[in-house]
Amino acid sequence: MKAALLEALSAGAGGDAGRCAVAELARKLGLDGGASAREIAEAANDPAWRDAVREWGEALAELLSADPDGAAGAVARAMGSGSAASWYDGDHADFRGGVFLREVVGVQVVIQRGGAAVPEALAGLPPRPGGFTGREGETAALLRALDPAVTSAESPAVLVAAVSGLGGIGKTALAVETAHLACERGWFPGGVLFIDLHGYDQEPVTADRALQALLRALGIPPEHIPTTADERVALYRSTLAVRAQERGAVLVLADNASSPDQVRPLLPGDARHHVLVTSRDRLPQLGARLVPLDQLTPKEAYELLDRALRIADPGDTRVVDDPDAAEQLAALCGHLPLALQIAVALLAEDPGQPVTELVAELGESRDRLGHLDDGERSVRAAFELSYRRLSPEQARVLRLLALAPGPEVSDEVVAVLVGVEAPPVRELKALARGHLVERGSGRGWWRLHDLVRVFGVDVGSREEGDVARERVLGFYLRYADLADDRLRWLPGMPVPERFGDRAQALAWFDGERAGLVAAVGWAREERFADDAARLATCLVQYLDWRRYFDDMVAVAEAARQGAHRVGDGLGEAMVWHNMGVALWRENRAEEAIEAQSHARDQFQAIGDGLREAIAWNNLGLALSQGGRLQEAILAHSRARDLSRTANDRRREATALTNMGLALETVGRTAEAITAHTRARDLFRAVGDRHNEGRVWNSIGKSLADDGQVDEAIEAYRRSREMCREFEDSYGEGHALYNLARVHKAAHRPTEARTHYLQAADAYIRANAPTETAQARTQAAALTDPPLTP
Repeated sequence: MKAALLEALSAGAGGDAGRCAVAELARKLGLDGGASAREIAEAANDPAWRDAVREWGEALAELLSADPDGAAGAVARAMGSGSAASWYDGDHADFRGGVFLREVVGVQVVIQRGGAAVPEALAGLPPRPGGFTGREGETAALLRALDPAVTSAESPAVLVAAVSGLGGIGKTALAVETAHLACERGWFPGGVLFIDLHGYDQEPVTADRALQALLRALGIPPEHIPTTADERVALYRSTLAVRAQERGAVLVLADNASSPDQVRPLLPGDARHHVLVTSRDRLPQLGARLVPLDQLTPKEAYELLDRALRIADPGDTRVVDDPDAAEQLAALCGHLPLALQIAVALLAEDPGQPVTELVAELGESRDRLGHLDDGERSVRAAFELSYRRLSPEQARVLRLLALAPGPEVSDEVVAVLVGVEAPPVRELKALARGHLVERGSGRGWWRLHDLVRVFGVDVGSREEGDVARERVLGFYLRYADLADDRLRWLPGMPVPERFGDRAQALAWFDGERAGLVAAVGWAREERFADDAARLATCLVQYLDWRRYFDDMVAVAEAARQGAHRVGDGLGEAMVWHNMGVALWRENRAEEAIEAQSHARDQFQAIGDGLREAIAWNNLGLALSQGGRLQEAILAHSRARDLSRTANDRRREATALTNMGLALETVGRTAEAITAHTRARDLFRAVGDRHNEGRVWNSIGKSLADDGQVDEAIEAYRRSREMCREFEDSYGEGHALYNLARVHKAAHRPTEARTHYLQAADAYIRANAPTETAQARTQAAALTDPPLTP
């Protein structure tokens, strides 16, 4: 609010009506009748009085436009004399003297030829957003849509460009920044019309109200605005057409639209003009160039934090001083611009607060959205505007999706969450149009922004959520059990249901892995502990096969806690065993020895001899890894004997294989060959061709160490072929690596290099980066020229 306007009115420039208007404004602001114009102006700038001032501005605008030759002209002349604002002949006004009266645009009383005064607002573009960063691709796309030179048969003129995205994602900031860039390039000499349609407020601005506001902004007196909607549209478009001829193209920036119906009447008829729309919903019905916004990248979020904090205080270096904490803060804000700006405001309020302290507050809070509130802006409030527009069915789907385990969820799991037979496609598409749900990495997969997930959990009920999670856990347990059966299946065993072959089972596990691992984490809650621990057991074979050892450890620890919570001794023993395998795979020998010792003792205590044998066998592997080879040989011997007693030839063969490896390591090669040969025969007898292939690799190593090179090469070739049959890339990589070593020892560098490179390719497929690097290093060494003295 400008004091100059109030001083002019108080001095009588607007007559008695003007003085009454000043008194009325003072009353609305809670001031007494003797308040000065400057005091009233200062009070009016308080955001708390925004609605009251806007109402008063509407009334004053009508008062001035009703008497353009008298009141409006007098006010303009009074404000011009002695004012810092510059006024020019013709139609150019310096808008630094502007009076902002409406919610739509900044209103400037302009003296036009003939002395008539009308409110005009073609310089109503808001200031550039502070701290704006990133969005290069989206900005370029919008500029291409607005560029008057980019018009051809291949790239036709675009009348409307629509920016869509989640509340708080930065749509308005991008649109305003782009509009400023377009104006700087001289693309819109006719001016810019800006209107906030408040599409997600309880009372959105109707298309008719918006149209009337824009007509007034174009200089049409209220009494000349037609009474019917169609006539108003016609006048709006004809006025823009005249302006295009006289002054050039106009940009209409319609912010915060919630439906195509709000925007359609605002579309110009002249193709030289452009409309830039922002909305939380995609608006394909407008035939617009669609520019969806996603969250910022971590780098962009970091830059926004630093830039915005330096706007508040150029010397504030807290972000660059602690980049790790800043990255954590950006992640807790979900890389959402609104949340990042609020975090900056919180830091600016307390210049002495380290970034790490705010990170701790947000990370430890049970109400993260409550923390992301600086008194004027709130992430929760932004999401609530979208949520309350949802139908009950859409709102329920959103609440339940927030509970889904893992970062993405499949159509299949969504249906289970909601408790229906088929995926709720209509509701999912509606949520996606509103950017509350995003499409995932593939068709039929969905994901939520991190903060939307927090919001969805907050608005849901505990019982509704727990029942949905029980459905998901039950579904995962049934399907994971069937997929695990398929991975463990051997000829002669009953054919598992649901998955036709091993590849189908692996594909299902691959797709749902993140959700399955997260669901096992529910074992820490008593209600889900039993099923989650059972699910963990179903994942061991798959995670070991794919070499997701971090997941194996996480799953085992969560399941152990769950089994212990409900007093399931057998379940806890099995989880200790699974954890020991995962730790051994990660080369954490001492921890693996401890875990397998727990498992062995608990199996022994409950009298489960076969599982005790399995624990002894894996304890032997951990002991070998820890360099305790004699103890390892004894452990494998114990596993062999217990397996033989239980008449489990497959387990006996496994124990013999591992015993042979330990014997080979201590130099007892002949005994190793005997153990491996016996293991091979047992695997062959039970039809386990996959493990037969693996033991051929061990046989090859013992034969090579014994000097039987040709026999070793044949053994490795057999191993490679059998492992490839079962898509065992890790086993295939081992066989190829050992073939390369044999060829290298036999002074065949070309063959050795070829096999090292093939081994590296197999290890890549097996997700084994360390082994990949070793194979590539060996191959490179064979291509380097020898050093000369």
